[in-house]
Amino acid sequence: MHDAQPGAAVPASTLPRLLARIAGAAPMPPVQAPAARLGEWLDWPRAVALSRALDGPAAADDDTGPDADADADDCTRVREDLAQAIAADRGWPAVDADSDAAAAAVLRHCQSLQRAMQAATGRLRGQLRDRLARQTPRQARLAAVDAVLEAVLSPREHALLAPVPALLAAHCGRLQRGTGGDGHGWYRPFREDARQVLLAEFDLRFQPVDALLAALRPSPVDA
Repeated sequence: MHDAQPGAAVPASTLPRLLARIAGAAPMPPVQAPAARLGEWLDWPRAVALSRALDGPAAADDDTGPDADADADDCTRVREDLAQAIAADRGWPAVDADSDAAAAAVLRHCQSLQRAMQAATGRLRGQLRDRLARQTPRQARLAAVDAVLEAVLSPREHALLAPVPALLAAHCGRLQRGTGGDGHGWYRPFREDARQVLLAEFDLRFQPVDALLAALRPSPVDA
């Protein structure tokens, strides 16, 4: 495996930086600001939907669901469960597996973890958005905007993150072939790399959940 150029910063978030390192990729060029890219991704119907959400009517404050502490507890439990699933030994290839079997096991296990992340964060995001929609007008407007943004960005997120399992499977194969006869020397560094990548992906997927949870907490403006 060829590492990225020493000392060369990759101007990206943690996940792209880790993936560039394990793939031996060159540093990424500067990218457009998110706001500029969003303008390219919004088609006419979704731009209208976003405009309506931003100018939406006030919502009635009739929330009878769980309080913000209960929502926070649910999010914490999901975080812990998924972090434990990523760290657990179950599902990963055996140390003495041949390279093809190991790569296939990595691919299957990482795809399974991705599905679990997507399902859990999607459920939490919808749940928190429903709660926000029953709060103050500002919070209800944020919930409506988030619904539009999820519809716009989720397909792109899926397309960008779908190759991660294959990249980790290829990384597993490279490390295993490079051990020079040491049948176990590849396993520990691979598992640490995979753990870091999957946790970074999970943190990325959880960002909208964290933002919605923060919006549910009382603020002086909403008081």
